[in-house]
Amino acid sequence: QSGGKDVRIIAGATSAGALLVVRADSGIAKPADFAGKRLATPQLGNTQDVAARAWLQKNGLKDKDHGGNVDVKPIANADALALFIKGELQAAWVPEPWATRLILEGNGKVFLDERDLWPNGDFVTTHLIVSAKFLAGHPDTVEKLLRAHVKTTQWINENPDQAKRLVNDGIKQVTSAPLPEAVINGAWRNQKTTYDPIASSLRKSADDAFALGYLGERKPDLSSIYALDPLNKVLRELGLREVSK
Repeated sequence: QSGGKDVRIIAGATSAGALLVVRADSGIAKPADFAGKRLATPQLGNTQDVAARAWLQKNGLKDKDHGGNVDVKPIANADALALFIKGELQAAWVPEPWATRLILEGNGKVFLDERDLWPNGDFVTTHLIVSAKFLAGHPDTVEKLLRAHVKTTQWINENPDQAKRLVNDGIKQVTSAPLPEAVINGAWRNQKTTYDPIASSLRKSADDAFALGYLGERKPDLSSIYALDPLNKVLRELGLREVSK
């Protein structure tokens, strides 16, 4: 709503963890087989929705909203799981842990791992952001946050089993039930914890969203949305490679 003026991306948090899953009995074996099928995405215009529609167009297909014959349904992930299990959806492009749940609970199989569409398999899933006002007024606090974020990211990657347990304990506190071990293990393998914002992937996603007509008549200007100097300062001090815009 602010045109990118009110927020700043100061780091990444996770990469990948989005998959196109199809029912094993859907008859879908190649991109052309999606014609006439129902495909769920989490929300109209979100990253998986944009990725799905752009991928369809790249493969000579279009969703019904753009004059095609693939029925793309933006619905909540929990609802997509229920419909997938019932056989009322043939496919879903969803983030983890929902992709793994579709496989384990809904007779699903991976048709496409979105990592296969990106250089080195890296694309942003989650960013760490602050308001532009807070960054300008509290640079020391932001730097401390980033230092903790980088060190925590390193610890997670060095201690995945312990990190998974802590994450699942947190999920239990919020939802009253932890994820089954098979679900969290599967989901964990499909994503990567990183402080790199993978800026090039956000720009590509924004270009795709614009081409699909989601961002108005003017192409978004993302030139000022990244503020990575504080992160790179922390990385230099820790002897780590800097990230790029």
